[in-house]
Amino acid sequence: MTVHQHAVSMGEFARYLRYLTGLLDSGRGWYGVFCRRDPAGMRACLEGAELPPWDVMESLLVDLTTERGAVFAERESVRAAELYAVSAVAHDRRPGGREQLVERLELMLREQSHAAQRLRTAHAGGDAGVVDAEAVAWARDDHARATARCAELRRRLAAVAVPAGWFRAEPEPGPGAAPEPEAVPERVEVARAPAAPARKKPRGARFAGLDVDEESTESAASVLPVPPAAAAAVPRGARFGGAPGAGDAPAVPAPAAVDPAALQAARDTVATLLGLRAEGRSGEAHGVLCEAAGLPADRLPVLAAELHRAGLGADWATLLWEVSSLSPAVLAAAAAALAEAGRPEDCDRLLRQGVVRPAAEIADAVVALDRAGRGPQAQALLGAFVRVRTPQDAAKIAESDPHHLVPQLLAAARGVSGARERDVVHALRVAGIA
Repeated sequence: MTVHQHAVSMGEFARYLRYLTGLLDSGRGWYGVFCRRDPAGMRACLEGAELPPWDVMESLLVDLTTERGAVFAERESVRAAELYAVSAVAHDRRPGGREQLVERLELMLREQSHAAQRLRTAHAGGDAGVVDAEAVAWARDDHARATARCAELRRRLAAVAVPAGWFRAEPEPGPGAAPEPEAVPERVEVARAPAAPARKKPRGARFAGLDVDEESTESAASVLPVPPAAAAAVPRGARFGGAPGAGDAPAVPAPAAVDPAALQAARDTVATLLGLRAEGRSGEAHGVLCEAAGLPADRLPVLAAELHRAGLGADWATLLWEVSSLSPAVLAAAAAALAEAGRPEDCDRLLRQGVVRPAAEIADAVVALDRAGRGPQAQALLGAFVRVRTPQDAAKIAESDPHHLVPQLLAAARGVSGARERDVVHALRVAGIA
């Protein structure tokens, strides 16, 4: 992608961001928080000089839900996701883009470690032993955002290494295989290394909530308002590039009949993660999550329950992102296992996160879900794809098996809107499929 195309894409996204924020009250909600905490950073994003992390966009869509309603926010989330994906690819493929991603990943790993330490301190009540609910809320939000941004940066690094797609194209690993780490820089375990004296702290709305100086003992949470309650109501539109709702979710009990070996393995994984997090070894912790993503699908619900029980909901969100980048067969098996175990929200999230992979892979995943008797999950995956991607992309799904896939594709498009169904029908006809 040329420098000119990069400028055009970033400019288009900046115009959309100005339109979106123009619908919001800068004195309220998350937009108000971002403007107060770092007006210069927010201005850089609005001017097209920087691309905000996707979790910032999600927060703005939360505000939009509050001010304009869920239906309007849902529609805007689709447009926001489309523009964001194009802008991120353009931004990252420009000269020096990959190097900047590597630098930001290392910085965000540090910030993730700092946020985890603040969260532990806040839960312990600090020196006085008194728990400050406001400090806990902000520390939890900072940690969730840092975790989401690390995951997003890894995705974008993988996309730079494999220009054909947003996600890394897996070489069809078996059920026990872990993702290949070739696109991730080797020096990502930076939490144990001393910070360089001249290291720049990440600033701007793109790092909102994470402006923490490791030389300072003062918590930023102590001078900030409690996060808006609407943060829990993220619109259910096309959301990717980060880990949506990455905060610690309420503990979900493990299924009644749990394989003892699976339960013990899950508890061992949790114990390892807790130890690594306590020591600030974020890179190694992420490696454990990558390995866990390759577990047999039926073990994932057990691990989810144990992670939430230990307060590691953010790690579960990261693990879901890792699973979403694996082969279509693995994605389908994981979605089916989560649905079977009574975790429909996790299943839906996993499917939504997988919709930016190539159309042919989506077709494979749909077929795999159908063969497993998971028709509703197959339709959910198609619906998410049709909602986010262009009608022309949707038509490509049906190329491998029109007889089987065209009816399902049209049903999914119909579930989005009549206009989207007509667009998909037209795209199918143009492609000579229907």
